[in-house]
Amino acid sequence: MSVFDVLQERGFIAQVSHEDEIREMLEKKKITFYIGFDPTADSLHVGHFIALMAMAHMQRAGHRPIALLGGGTGMIGDPSGKDDMRKMLTPEFINHNIECFKKQMSKFIDFSDGKALMVNNGDWLLSLNYVNLLREVGTHFSVNHMLAAECYKKRWDKGLTFFEFNYMIMQAYDFYTLHKNYNCVLEMGGDDQWSNMLAGVELIRRKDQKPAFCITCKLLTTSDGRKMGKTEKGALWLDAEKCSPYDFYQYWRNVDDSDVEKCLALLTFLPMEEVRRLGAYKDEKINEAKKVLAYEVTRLIHGQEEADKAVKATEALFGGGADMENVPTLEISEADKTAKLVDVLTAQKVFGSKREARQMIAQRGLYLNNAAVEDAEFALTPELFAEDGGVLIRKGKKKYYRIVVK
Repeated sequence: MSVFDVLQERGFIAQVSHEDEIREMLEKKKITFYIGFDPTADSLHVGHFIALMAMAHMQRAGHRPIALLGGGTGMIGDPSGKDDMRKMLTPEFINHNIECFKKQMSKFIDFSDGKALMVNNGDWLLSLNYVNLLREVGTHFSVNHMLAAECYKKRWDKGLTFFEFNYMIMQAYDFYTLHKNYNCVLEMGGDDQWSNMLAGVELIRRKDQKPAFCITCKLLTTSDGRKMGKTEKGALWLDAEKCSPYDFYQYWRNVDDSDVEKCLALLTFLPMEEVRRLGAYKDEKINEAKKVLAYEVTRLIHGQEEADKAVKATEALFGGGADMENVPTLEISEADKTAKLVDVLTAQKVFGSKREARQMIAQRGLYLNNAAVEDAEFALTPELFAEDGGVLIRKGKKKYYRIVVK
């Protein structure tokens, strides 16, 4: 079975530019391919993880990945799927984010001994001469064809700036540069990048008359088409500081039953026989499959130790266990032992605002030591911490925190 078959069986592949040629190439040759990552935040999120898993499968099959970090394209911003223009980012912000990405990617991709490359498109895009670019690349792009691209259609009514209009050209030029410098012949990425990726394929084929290809991966969506990886705090980040391993574990532990098999196939390296066996579970038994999914994904992202802690914390909270050591802990000062609970939980980022906290109390969705908090002005007391040194908070049905004094 070739890596193309592996990716297809596991549900990665959405669209391909030249399927027969790609199949033959991946069966007979070891190639260099790339996936681009624009550093718009200081952490990768679970949407990026789909791309990293596809990259890892390719590397395991002997192909060489290039992780392209968008130090140049990040200065423009991809308009794909956006109703409004992205916020313009500073070079300092972009460079900081790139360093964060490098650390995270190294957990999943082996960059030792030239087995994979990590490059920054700012190295060539930021020094481009505009007139030279127009002469060298612009002649190969049809404005009519570009305006028909899906990545621009959503912005058409609100107005698409010339600034953003250039993004497709920049991404195509990336592929052309990687092809020229590293013999890169394949671009991979999310399905929302199809138009941009095709532009690079066509640029290489027109300008150099050499083969180039692209494969898009399916976006991570629920069975009813909604985007996965969104939490009440925003994106499901891979950085433990932005999303704790416990919260990360709980997200996968609570996915819809209908999404379990798909997530096991895309987000773990479990053999497909095991994926299908677990995915076939029904009713209460599907919870066993969810435990496997949550553990395997958390282990890949945060390591086995953190995954084990997340399991122990979950068992302590939901299984009647006595070990509360691994439950997410909020540390407060002695002075805060008499503070209003709403103030403490807002300061600890359990809630985004005091208003949000008060609304949950009004809906009887906030619990302290298993008793509903009914008064938004409720204040902590030293006596609450006397028994075991901590106070257990439940937010909604399944979010638990333990408040302790430093």
